[in-house]
Amino acid sequence: MLGDDAELTAAVRAAQNGDETAFRTVYRDVHPRLLGYVRTLVGDHDAEDVASETWLQIARDLERFAGDADRFRGWAARIARNRALDHIRMRGRRPAIGGDETELTGKPAESDTAGEAMEALATGSALSLIARLPQDQAEAVVLRVVMGLDAKSAAETLGKRPGAVRTAAHRGLKRLAELIGGDPESGGGLDALPPQREPRGRAVTSASVTHTRARTQKDM
Repeated sequence: MLGDDAELTAAVRAAQNGDETAFRTVYRDVHPRLLGYVRTLVGDHDAEDVASETWLQIARDLERFAGDADRFRGWAARIARNRALDHIRMRGRRPAIGGDETELTGKPAESDTAGEAMEALATGSALSLIARLPQDQAEAVVLRVVMGLDAKSAAETLGKRPGAVRTAAHRGLKRLAELIGGDPESGGGLDALPPQREPRGRAVTSASVTHTRARTQKDM
């Protein structure tokens, strides 16, 4: 993990200096997890369009970013969330996943099954189950487990306290453990779930982003 983070940090810094190969490296590393997060906000149908808008903003604003791999993932997640909320307002719809933030007032209990769910989610193959959680839990789980943010960065992204994010993530993981272990619809485990689809349609590509980034740099 530390080695991967060091490589991503180096790639981000090189991309800030105009290295398009490095930007493609950043895109390949972050995009699958970022797309998973966007799907929890707007649903599968609109996720790729919102992710495209997110990467266009990342490309435009990259020179102003400062920080390492962890901060970059948090920064990218905040941009994605803002683009998703803009999309929801524009469409006049509520988020794809409902939730009640009053659930965050409780304290998490110890749970081995939640830890097992976290390990399983690290494979990136359980996003269809995450979609069955309340929104606050789904976002917390994706930011903490899929995006790899710490509680502080996830809280900054969501505009909440770190403790609230930890609680939501814990409850979401506990519920996922129940779905993984005992729900017939899950097919008996994570291996039965379909893999994430590659971007299609209007989805942005790393090549198109780097081209846009070169153009926007001239405009800045």
